[in-house]
Amino acid sequence: MIKLIPVEKLQPGMFIHDLNCGWMEHNFVRNRFAVDDEKTVEKVLALGTHEIYIDTGRGLDVIDAPTLEEAAHKVDEQIEAIATSTAKPIEPVSLADEVQRAKTLHREANVIVRNMMGDIRLGKQIELEKIEPLVSQIVDSIFRQQDALLPLSLLKNHDEYTFQHSVSVCTLMTSFARALELPREIIHEIAIGALLHDVGKAKVPDEILNKPAKLTDAEFDKMKSHVVQSKLILMGTPGISDIALDVAAQHHERFDGTGYPNKLKGDKISLYGQMGAIVDVYDALTSNRCYHKGRPPTEALRKLLEWSKFHFKPELVQAFIRTIGIYPSGSLVRLESGRLAVVQEQHTDKLMQPSVKVMFHTKGHYLTPELVDLRHSQDRIVAHESFEDWKIDPAQWQPA
Repeated sequence: MIKLIPVEKLQPGMFIHDLNCGWMEHNFVRNRFAVDDEKTVEKVLALGTHEIYIDTGRGLDVIDAPTLEEAAHKVDEQIEAIATSTAKPIEPVSLADEVQRAKTLHREANVIVRNMMGDIRLGKQIELEKIEPLVSQIVDSIFRQQDALLPLSLLKNHDEYTFQHSVSVCTLMTSFARALELPREIIHEIAIGALLHDVGKAKVPDEILNKPAKLTDAEFDKMKSHVVQSKLILMGTPGISDIALDVAAQHHERFDGTGYPNKLKGDKISLYGQMGAIVDVYDALTSNRCYHKGRPPTEALRKLLEWSKFHFKPELVQAFIRTIGIYPSGSLVRLESGRLAVVQEQHTDKLMQPSVKVMFHTKGHYLTPELVDLRHSQDRIVAHESFEDWKIDPAQWQPA
């Protein structure tokens, strides 16, 4: 049986089923392993995670601990409450009007960030005048129709992850900031910080960035140093704002003080740093890397909500979930009818009932593509699915 326990109850003789943190937040060789001694316990405690999952069939038990199913049910109840909470409707332009413009913008953004990272490796300074127009276009696109650009954040390949992750975080942060009704000029600075938040990775060797196995302690420290490097690079960039700097310098800090590089706690982390931490973790969780398989978006949101008890401000996580939807645009879902569909567009007043494009049946055959607004359908979403599990190319299922 899988149970969720406070990490303080961990002891030798237990078997860890899930460390309950992101892959890049620890450097254990595996996520599941037997706890053989106190040294292992101390190493797990040092991670800063507050709760872990144990397998009582393979190790010692904690009698009063909730089961995996009970813990998941509690999180699902919270998500249901978020979905049914009142939200102010936003009247966007039509999805069809924005899709092609968003696709072109997404391609151009990845090229610009790739070239910028190459320049930094050569010792060149960031030129904000090359970044500003791109960021303005991203902000404009999100304000017109966020469901055109957001699904593209799920499309990444291993070789260009660093560049694509930066563009995705920028897009998601812009939507998040808009949903929080921050002033447009502040949203622009947040977007700049998000686009540049990982520039310090240009100072990390490729063999560490793309290592297909767990990092050594020394490599792990080198990887974490990218945050300080990002701050140093941006501090040397003429015209950079304090807001943009906060996003880059604080996106690995955690609300309970367990983050890095400065172990800032609570509201000592700026609002922009707190937002960046949430978005960075979400995008990392949903991305396929050479060393782990990405989680479906809905599962990643469940993890964020679960971790918000400690690592993030719960109100901000809830706001982020309302921003991108319970079933984020671009994600694959299974309907009660047995059909598979990709979420196309959110309805802020009905987050459990987005518009979806039906294209495949779980019996194994393609269907004539059909756009279904679940607000006006007897069908309903019953589960999230993985594109990889169904051997489906997500790029072919995006809005056209």
